[in-house]
Amino acid sequence: MPMTITEKILAKSAGKKSVTPGENVWLNVDVLMTHDVCGPPTVQIWKREFGEKAEIWDKNKLVIFPDHYIFTKNTHANRNVSILREFADQYNLPNYYDVGTDRYKGVCHIALAEEAYNIPGTVLFGTDSHTCTSGAFGMFSTGVGNTDAAFILGTGKIWEKVPESMKFTFNGKLPPYLTAKDLILHILGDITTDGATYRAMEFDGEAVYALPMEERMTLTNMAIEAGGMSGIIAADEVTEAFLKQRTTKSYEIFRSDADAKYFSTYTYNVEKLEPTVAKPHSPDNRDIVRNVQGTKLTKCYIGSCTGGKMFDFMQAAKILINNKVKVPTFVVPASTDIAAQLEVETYKGISLKQILQDAGCVIAQSSCAACLGGPADTIGRAVDKDVVISTTNRNFPGRMGSKQSEVYLASPLTVAASAVTGVITDPRDFI
Repeated sequence: MPMTITEKILAKSAGKKSVTPGENVWLNVDVLMTHDVCGPPTVQIWKREFGEKAEIWDKNKLVIFPDHYIFTKNTHANRNVSILREFADQYNLPNYYDVGTDRYKGVCHIALAEEAYNIPGTVLFGTDSHTCTSGAFGMFSTGVGNTDAAFILGTGKIWEKVPESMKFTFNGKLPPYLTAKDLILHILGDITTDGATYRAMEFDGEAVYALPMEERMTLTNMAIEAGGMSGIIAADEVTEAFLKQRTTKSYEIFRSDADAKYFSTYTYNVEKLEPTVAKPHSPDNRDIVRNVQGTKLTKCYIGSCTGGKMFDFMQAAKILINNKVKVPTFVVPASTDIAAQLEVETYKGISLKQILQDAGCVIAQSSCAACLGGPADTIGRAVDKDVVISTTNRNFPGRMGSKQSEVYLASPLTVAASAVTGVITDPRDFI
């Protein structure tokens, strides 16, 4: 029976020869990830339902990254981290990446890739909606609530309905003024924020496979913005090269059958697309940058699991070099590894960190930071009636802080160009 890549992976996890959309199956979970926001309630539910003497199903498959509300004086946020620290100590957990130590990583979705938890053909669940990011590695990954996570914590299993799949094919050669962020924003404008509800979004085509891993992660990261259960890109030589540098784990690569059935298919020629933004207050409020060019800004933000990767900063540096920002511009590396790389990677012989600093950007410590607002002392947080352009993934009222603020979502190229001019600016004006 022909199957999509998602159906094949779920069939393997369920111990079945095949599965069909709509079928309910027990999945064997390969990795469970949680963080400081959802970890404490997950642990609380697990202890309540399984008992104070309960055993974790597999300590090696549980991964915990404090990353959301980290660098703050907020006592409630700090207490969450303390709860996780106590839990990790009590159960002697090997995969707890504590803040304030050399193990601290930063944003969970980027850390999962860097620490080689993203393995093709496997199944990963996380207590965060952007867990779909890991699907860029040819695996099934999705977010779950605290109760489901608590059940996985005690059993290693979860009862799931096999999703239908949607296929998005990008053909052509990506122009230098476009990034994966433009592609996913274009999709969101077409299908809206509920167009892929409980479906797997499969990305395909020569333009997709020409992308580096970090850009592929941007595509799968924002599947949830369309309501998608998951995003996925079949593994290839680019994936394998990334993994070879980080792990010796064995894995199985799956690909969709040529005659697999899809709920719907979309095909794009990237050479005909333009730099894109999502206007306030929804990721599907799509427009081309030219149509909002000149909109005055009070703040720019380059960071998050979506837009705080090395590729993003390299793109921004191409515009920021030898320029000065005209509005406060915050740079938040998604991980500590990326923060370190900014000092090493160069553009035109100058380190990316130096380019960013010389341009007048404020470089913050690695974390989720203002992507989801956070406590009042969160760096880069939107305040009052801020008008922000950001590489993050959501822009509904209050997402980055103040409910009176307006947030435009865009690529790192567009954000960098806008930072230099102080108004929303098409990156083609600089490229």
